[in-house]
Order: sequence, then structure tokens, then C-alpha cells
Amino acid sequence: MTPLLSARDAYARTLLELGRENEDIVVLDADLSESTRTSLFAARFPERHFEMGIAEANMIGTAAGLASCGKIPFASTFAVFATCRAFDQLRMSVAYPKLNVKVVATHGGITVGEDGASHHAIEDVALACALPNFVVIVPADAKETEKAVDAIARHVGPVYMRLTRLAVPVVYEQSCDFTIGKAITVRDGKDVTIIANGIMLSRALGAAAVLGQDGISTRVLDMHTVKPMDEVAVEKAARETGAIVTVEEHLLHGGMGSIVARAVLEKAPVPMRFIGIRDRYSRSGKPDQLLEMHGLTAPSIAHTVRELLAQG
Repeated sequence: MTPLLSARDAYARTLLELGRENEDIVVLDADLSESTRTSLFAARFPERHFEMGIAEANMIGTAAGLASCGKIPFASTFAVFATCRAFDQLRMSVAYPKLNVKVVATHGGITVGEDGASHHAIEDVALACALPNFVVIVPADAKETEKAVDAIARHVGPVYMRLTRLAVPVVYEQSCDFTIGKAITVRDGKDVTIIANGIMLSRALGAAAVLGQDGISTRVLDMHTVKPMDEVAVEKAARETGAIVTVEEHLLHGGMGSIVARAVLEKAPVPMRFIGIRDRYSRSGKPDQLLEMHGLTAPSIAHTVRELLAQG
């Protein structure tokens, strides 16, 4: 059975290590430090942790001010609050002046579960991608989160990173060759490519294993960086496998799939299908129930691949 590890905990551990190495790293939170796990940083470096209260817009504005003074601020809250409540501040205070702010948001997607639609961040990746100068990252597991946090700390410029509430299946057991803007081929194949990120990567690999039993050779790409997207990897997949399915725990409108589709259309048009949340909000429920309801499971992904290939 695949072990489950928390990306939030991986974020906290890595942030603490980076804080030991670099005194310019500061951390801000909006009354959710226990949930985002930045409380670990606060316990070790209280003078560099700023509790902003339930005031996400102010948190982002303060982070921008700290960045303008040479600090490297990490601002954390739930994904739905980081993007929806503070979008104007992200736009005008961070993206427009291209300040070195790292927004690492937890509780992304519908797997927040019983908290319901008000807390399900399903628009956040699209909103972040719409901001010029922002890098947008959705890591797949704890190991990739560690690598990604280290990478964004060294990257100069605005970053939005989405993490989940749940502990997630381990994809990278030993190491992860993470580079901003460069997709990872987790499994090679020649008949079709599944492009996924976040918690959907493990489901995509599950679908590829099922398809392999039917003799369908499936490539799986980890598109951890949604922006800037690895268009070279997308074009290579399109030309070599001839069909692409994208999978994301996000609205289809404005999400990863739409960006992949643009690259495919411009570089090497091939048949495509898109798996994600259609034009609706979800509801309160167990995470696995909600994933099933929206077709975000390995069997559903495999079914969509079979349908695509059957249509030639």
C-alpha cells in the first residue's frame, strides 16, 4: 500500500531549515498557523514570524512591504483565502512591482472535504496564473514539496504554491529532480500521455497501471509548474504519443488543462481530453467521495483514456 505523507508538514520542515540558513526569510500567517504548519517556524524564530489575524489582504500587503526591504517573505493561509480574498493585493502589491513574495497556500482543491464549497479552492490556480510575473506550482507529494520550497526560496520573483489538506500518496520515494518550469516524466509510454499535478499525479499513475494491463502504454508527466509551463515536454508528448489527457483538482476553466491545450494547439495538435471540475461548485463530503463525484479517480481517468483512443 502506498504510504501517505503530509505536504504541509514537508513545507514546515523545509521552511524551518531555510530559516536557519537565511535570516532574511520571514513568515506571515493569517490566524491559521497551526493548520498551515508555519507554527513550527514561529516556535523557533518568533521574531521572524508575523501573525496577521484574519486579514489576508493586509498579510499580502505586509509581505510586499517586507519584500521591498530585501526580506524573503513566505505568506501562508488557506488557498481560497490567499487568492480570492487577497487578489487585489496580489495583483497591485506583488505582481505589478514584481516583488519577491512567496505565497504558499494550503487546503487547495475539493479534498478540503467536509468544510464545503466556501473552503474548496477550485479557482486559485487560474487566478494565480492570470497574474503577470507569478510562478505557479502544484507539487504532487511531500518530497516534491520539499524540493519546491527550496527552489522558490532561491527564485527571485512572486510565487504561488498550492498544497493540500490531506496527507497524500508518495510518488517520489527517494528523490525528486525538481526544477521550476520543467516537467518530470514519471512514467514513459508511447500510446497516450496523461499530464497531471498535485494529488492527481498518483491517480494518473494508478490509471496508467490499469491501462498497462490492457496493453496501453501510457506516459505520465508531472506538470508541477503550471506557469511557466514546460511547453517542450508538452510538444514532445504530443508528437511521440499522439494523444493527451490532462487531470487536475481544479476548475477546467483557466486551469492547467487549458494551458496545456494552448501549447498543443500551437506546437503539435493531437486529440485531447480534459478531466477536472466542470462549471460548478462542489459540496460538503468526504474527500474520496468528492473525488469520485467529479471523476477524479484512477478508474475514471483510465475510462477517459480508453474513450479517447477508441475515437482514433
